[in-house]
Amino acid sequence: MTCRPPHQAGFVLMDVLVSILLFSVGVLALMALQTAMTRNQTEAKIRADASYLANELIGMIWAQNQDISKFTSTDCATVELCKEWQAKVASALPNGEGKVEASAVVPDPASGSVSADVTVTISWKSPSGDPHKFVTQTSIATNATTN
Repeated sequence: MTCRPPHQAGFVLMDVLVSILLFSVGVLALMALQTAMTRNQTEAKIRADASYLANELIGMIWAQNQDISKFTSTDCATVELCKEWQAKVASALPNGEGKVEASAVVPDPASGSVSADVTVTISWKSPSGDPHKFVTQTSIATNATTN
């Protein structure tokens, strides 16, 4: 009489189920990585856009030789250039708001120029709902006179 080992049924089926489970976990991890990468890329683009918009306004003030004292209010109510820029910020950034303020407007009688510290603040909410803010400050000297 010979002894035979017991018959093992379903062993290959278990291997297949384990391999499907491992493959599924790998695919889910790749999907999570893709989602995080897309979110970070979107937030980086928004930050770059905010920086560009702030520098754009500073460049326009400098290039157009605007009367800097008009920018002492944070709502830019009296300057058409600033109103257009604020509309651009609102359309380019999610829930975007832009504010500009000039402080320490100092006329120089010898040269006839005016210098001021200009602060541009841009705030927005990322698609995830987190509030963000970009602030830049620079000094601008123009040939405009104060009113």
